[in-house]
Amino acid sequence: MELQIFYFDTKHAIEVHDWIIDKSGGLHGYREIGLLDSALEHIQNDDYYPTFEEKLKHLVIAVNKFHPFSDGNKRSSLVLGAYFLELNGYDYCVNKFILEMEEIVVWLAEGKIKDDLLFDIIKSIIEDDEFSESVKLRIFEAVGGFSDL
Repeated sequence: MELQIFYFDTKHAIEVHDWIIDKSGGLHGYREIGLLDSALEHIQNDDYYPTFEEKLKHLVIAVNKFHPFSDGNKRSSLVLGAYFLELNGYDYCVNKFILEMEEIVVWLAEGKIKDDLLFDIIKSIIEDDEFSESVKLRIFEAVGGFSDL
C-alpha cells in the first residue's frame, strides 16, 4: 500500500517565512519565488523524487540554495522541512530534525554538504537512528574539522 504524501503551497511557505522573519529578524520579501514554486511542484513528481526522503532533501536544498527569499533562506529551509515532516506524520522526528539540521543547513549553504550526504543525514533522522560512524566521518570530512556531532 502506497502512503499518501501531503504537500503545501508557495503561499503557505511565504507565510512560514514571514513568521520566521518576525520572530528572529531579517528582511521580508522574496527574490526568486518562481524557483520555490517550481521546487514545490517538482517534489510531487514521483519519477524524480520517488521517496519521501528524496522529496524532503530537494525541498531543503531548494529553499536553502535557490534563495527564493530576500533573507532567512537557511532558517526557512529548516522550518519548512520540519513542517513537511509534521504534515506527513513524522512528528516523532521533528525536534531531532531541527536540532541535527541546524548546522547542516549552514554547511549546505556554504557548499560543504552535498546532495548524497544530505540524503543520508535525512534518512538517519527519519529512521530515528543515530548517525552511523560512516555518516559522521563524511560530515567531518565535508566540513573540514571538528564539530559538535
